[in-house]
Amino acid sequence: MILFISDLHLQADRPALTEAFLRFVHERAVAARQLYLLGDLFEYWAGDDDLADPFHQQIVAALRGLAEAGTELFWIAGNRDFLVGAAFAAAARLTLLPETWVIEDHGRRIVLVHGDAQCTDDVKYMAFRAQVREPAWQQQFLAMPLAQRKQIIAGLRENSRKDQGDKSYEIMDVTPAAIAQVFAGTGATVMIHGHTHRPALHAADGRLRYVLPDWEPEAVPPRGGWIAIGDDGAITRHALDGSRLP
Repeated sequence: MILFISDLHLQADRPALTEAFLRFVHERAVAARQLYLLGDLFEYWAGDDDLADPFHQQIVAALRGLAEAGTELFWIAGNRDFLVGAAFAAAARLTLLPETWVIEDHGRRIVLVHGDAQCTDDVKYMAFRAQVREPAWQQQFLAMPLAQRKQIIAGLRENSRKDQGDKSYEIMDVTPAAIAQVFAGTGATVMIHGHTHRPALHAADGRLRYVLPDWEPEAVPPRGGWIAIGDDGAITRHALDGSRLP
């Protein structure tokens, strides 16, 4: 089977979340043919020179072990970890993909994105996104000392929290026009994405759009889970405990 996850926002000070991810790796993903990580695996990524961090080493080791056990790993960057690069990919034994990727399965074209690029009503975020995705900006940012980069990221995260409090749910969600554009541009009939933290299955015009959940195992009730494509081609949504969702 093929598995898809996103929006875990892994960080060292959330051990329950790390435990949930490692359990998924050892109990679920190890049985999969492929695992697609569709962005925001980490709460933030300051650059591949942070690979020596013990927490990052723990996560990379889990991914590498999964790859060595036979599961192919693929990565699409999120809005929090778009600075993941070739060194991380080599250490984790995964393949970096562009921000829009199409796979073929059981005669269907399935398009994969993180989802932030389709939140086009959030004009302020889209301008920020365009800036930080520029190679020149990234080169300049990565040239700064690691500690300075982490301070800047902490400030950006705090500003983001404040901004979100002033934005409506509609502005922070994907827009129908942007979704339609992805479908039209790729010829896909199925889309899988994350980012919005609003897990659901949307059906319209003969097309299906699956939205992945964010992971909050500490919440009551717990949130999280994955999407699977079985050997029979069936696409299913699963909660953290593995149970199937509608």
